[in-house]
Amino acid sequence: MKTDRAKMTANSFSLVSAGCFLTHLLWGRATVDGLVDELLAVQPATTTGYHSTEMTTANTTYGESTLPFACGNNSHRCTEICNFCSEMYGAPTMDCLSTLLSHLCVSTFESSMVSLNSTDRCIWGNVRGLYSNLSLCTEEMSDCLLIPWPNPLVEDTFVDIHSRFFKDCPTEEHGDPPPVVMFALVMTPICLIPVMVSLVVLKTMNGDDS
Repeated sequence: MKTDRAKMTANSFSLVSAGCFLTHLLWGRATVDGLVDELLAVQPATTTGYHSTEMTTANTTYGESTLPFACGNNSHRCTEICNFCSEMYGAPTMDCLSTLLSHLCVSTFESSMVSLNSTDRCIWGNVRGLYSNLSLCTEEMSDCLLIPWPNPLVEDTFVDIHSRFFKDCPTEEHGDPPPVVMFALVMTPICLIPVMVSLVVLKTMNGDDS
């Protein structure tokens, strides 16, 4: 009887523990989404000054939080970005950068590309602004976290973008130049050879006469 009660107690404790763990995971996911939403509420930064050497030193207090690591100062969003990585990841890790790129850069690009069909996506004038904004966004996130840009994560992001949105776009193949151009390129050095030989002979003869 006591054994059955012990088993029931253990099972109840396991269920409670599992419920608490699941609640913790759901709360963590909601916290990440909430903090990312707060970052989305901040207007995008200007496109100048990305390679400034200025940075905010570690252990500087921003409002109520103290960052344990150095934070970039190239954008007005750097404070929020660094605070997000500090709260969720404890440091400016590549995992944090991946989350930021996914929520703040790629999602904006994707939502804009949805309105374009496969033909319009292949016209550079239609996507130039979107592509440029995506590049600047990845650079801003990396610079705020003082992670070198470009980096493998950013490169993988663009490879994924190209494979999803531009894989059907035709590529221009560079063939041989027209026959007239080929003839001129071939004949020019051939015609110069006799001229150069004649000049050498004349120079030699003048030298012997002197």
